[in-house]
Amino acid sequence: MAEKFDNLEEHLEKFIENIRQLGIIVSDFQPSSQAGLNQKLNYMISGLQDIEKCRQQLHEINVPLEVFEYIDQGRNPQLYTKECLERALARNEQVKGKIDTMTKFKSLLISELSKVFPEEMVNYKAIHGEDAPS
Repeated sequence: MAEKFDNLEEHLEKFIENIRQLGIIVSDFQPSSQAGLNQKLNYMISGLQDIEKCRQQLHEINVPLEVFEYIDQGRNPQLYTKECLERALARNEQVKGKIDTMTKFKSLLISELSKVFPEEMVNYKAIHGEDAPS
């Protein structure tokens, strides 16, 4: 998969360089540079065709729209990944805290119910595979 990205990156870099050179030719256009302009335009067309071929190889890749928003804002798209991981870790900590709290609550509830309803809790623990109260 990485070679597909490398291939696309190479074609994009060539295309960008060709566009840069085309801009230089156009900004200082002389009738004598028509042949060079035509050649660069043909390179641009073939570059777009190469990029299209690469696109077809990468059609199964899905990029979140937020990544494009980061790019539009001039931010590094890798920050998106970093922030997603940070949000996932924070959410994981919240969920872990809730699970720990619920586990402690269940343990406390079973303990207190065992004091009030000892026979019923023996049956409950037998059904749920937990040890009987001591």
